[in-house]
Amino acid sequence: MTVDDSGSGTGDPASDGDPGRAARSVADTAPARVDRTGLHARVEEEEQEQDPVDAQDGRTDVQNGRADVRDDRTDVQSARTGGQDGRTDQPAAESDDDPLALRLEQLILGAERRYTPFQAARSAGVSMELASRFWRAMGFADIGQAKALTEADVLALRRLAGLVEAGLLSEAMAVQVARSTGQTTARLAEWQIDSFLEGLTEPPEPGMTRTEVTYPLIELLLPELEEFLIYVWRRQLAAATGRVVQAADDEEMVDRRLAVGFADLVGFTRLTRRMEEEELGELVEAFETTAADLVAAHGGRLIKTLGDEVLYAADDAGIAAEIALRLIETMANDETMPELRVGIAFGTVTTRMGDVFGTTVNLASRLTSIAPKDAVLVDGAFAEELIRTGDAPASEAVAVEEAVAAEKEGEEPPAYRFGLQPMWQRAVRGLGVVEPWLMSRRG
Repeated sequence: MTVDDSGSGTGDPASDGDPGRAARSVADTAPARVDRTGLHARVEEEEQEQDPVDAQDGRTDVQNGRADVRDDRTDVQSARTGGQDGRTDQPAAESDDDPLALRLEQLILGAERRYTPFQAARSAGVSMELASRFWRAMGFADIGQAKALTEADVLALRRLAGLVEAGLLSEAMAVQVARSTGQTTARLAEWQIDSFLEGLTEPPEPGMTRTEVTYPLIELLLPELEEFLIYVWRRQLAAATGRVVQAADDEEMVDRRLAVGFADLVGFTRLTRRMEEEELGELVEAFETTAADLVAAHGGRLIKTLGDEVLYAADDAGIAAEIALRLIETMANDETMPELRVGIAFGTVTTRMGDVFGTTVNLASRLTSIAPKDAVLVDGAFAEELIRTGDAPASEAVAVEEAVAAEKEGEEPPAYRFGLQPMWQRAVRGLGVVEPWLMSRRG
């Protein structure tokens, strides 16, 4: 198998020339309806193919299914998997098959249920073991041998396996790609259903049900949202690639030197006891929205939000400092918001699946926990970086001397944006003794 065979979609009715189709996998893992007629037909079809049985890759499930049918067991029993790991999958009972849910699934996936996991893996030319690793990494539950997969699932397996076979990705990296993509898109899908679609599908007229509105709405929104998702992903990929290739050397492309900042709402735990759930949700959403907008507008990257805390990063210390002070100033001008405190550290950071790890990240978190209200604490490395780049003076005394010297020469004094004040050294849990600096805006 080559990359062209697995990635172009040629000859595969699922792809239809659409590169975005490969990203659509098992969006709904609910088992398909299993009746005796369909199951007998499937068994007879598989008997005619006369494929060898391999107990190691899960093919014993087919034999188990045949035995169930021949023994004339119930539909629920015949739909269960005989998996070697002892799991009992949810039975595909007829009552579980909501006609509207099936219509929506077919609309979103663009294809009908056609394959069992075993058949999909065989059609893609990969082992059942590897197919299971990919599906679980993408966040989809085991479904036994229910016929719930489509041509798009086969194509996705071919593409991932093709990248491994061509040597472009290791098997471990391919699984990581599947996991990171699955986690990111799962969160996006949950948000769209819980917040976006829920609000839009309010019945426009009395007597109408939400389900009557959902299908035509998704039919209209789906192509637009799909194109927008691809656009945003390409833009983000281009920006991330640009940042990486500008690294000084190969080692720095993996372990990079970044400024990492935590911004934390003060007294959030007390607020949770005093505020109603709806009010608390609105406060958190306002905080996250404001933080995300400010971080993006000034050239930083929002790594993640944790309710009362946001984590961001920037390649430049000056950018990270500006974001921190803007956050403090913006929140201070909003009477509905509690006080904010920010901690920033600068140093080597390991990035993985969109997150950041390492001592630098831990130090930024510790600095946040000891920062005063409406203030920014930074570590020594961050202070040195601001001084090196000319964003802050080594001390206020130095700034005064430079201003006097510039005045004598008839020149403009250096325009420093930030001021740094050394604080008392103190022990920080897990990191030893550190000397934090209080950072402020000059002028």
